Amino acid sequence: MPSVRLVTFNIHHGVGDDRRHDLERIAAVLAAADPDVVCLQEVDRTFGPRSQGVDQADLLARALGRELVWASAIEKQRAEGPAKRYGNALLTRLPVADDAAHRLPGEGEPRAALRADLVVAGGALTVVATHLSSDSARSRAAQAQALVDLLPAPGRAAVVAGDLNCGAAAAELTPLRSRLADAWSRAGRRHDQAPGWQLWKRDLGLTHPARRPRLRIDQVWVSPEVRVTGAAVLDGSRCSDHHPLQVDLELG
Repeated sequence: MPSVRLVTFNIHHGVGDDRRHDLERIAAVLAAADPDVVCLQEVDRTFGPRSQGVDQADLLARALGRELVWASAIEKQRAEGPAKRYGNALLTRLPVADDAAHRLPGEGEPRAALRADLVVAGGALTVVATHLSSDSARSRAAQAQALVDLLPAPGRAAVVAGDLNCGAAAAELTPLRSRLADAWSRAGRRHDQAPGWQLWKRDLGLTHPARRPRLRIDQVWVSPEVRVTGAAVLDGSRCSDHHPLQVDLELG
């Protein structure tokens, strides 16, 4: 039975709560997890001073030795030099059979999703990576339906991962629940960053804000063909305002 480790992480354009832009810290956290697939949100590509004008997606892909798949949420052409891009990146050690970027509906800040069809031993896995609206449940509902429309036909293994900006039980995620299950709830074993004395927070999978997490907005959703053997909230407190979420999957 093929196994896949996936991590989703909102990297806050590489800036930690010390206000320092430091991709090495992010690369170190991800390298220690050794994931097969990484879904990143709030990634800058030559965007501007806040991220030192670097191509974060390319640098992280190189640091981890992974293939890069990209979907811009915001893209602005320049008269000279590369475009300013901001959005979602997928880094993978699994072969990519096909991929596509998709604009999502909704008001406010533009949102996007990427779909990647990955090759696994004896089959395939479709990963849809995204970052939903932060200020409108109505927009998130429309976006959730758009994500479902990107899924393969029932019977094929699929995952949706990213910063969904609402809890897993939120009404606006009803479209996801029609096809998928929340991986954290399905995990055979779980571990999070709740301090030992905060018993009321233990096992809740809280990921944001990183220093004192109170929200579980970074999520992975899986189709019935995917078994969740484990889930863990990793420590991203030094390098972002989110913690990364790791899930270990088996494809049936």
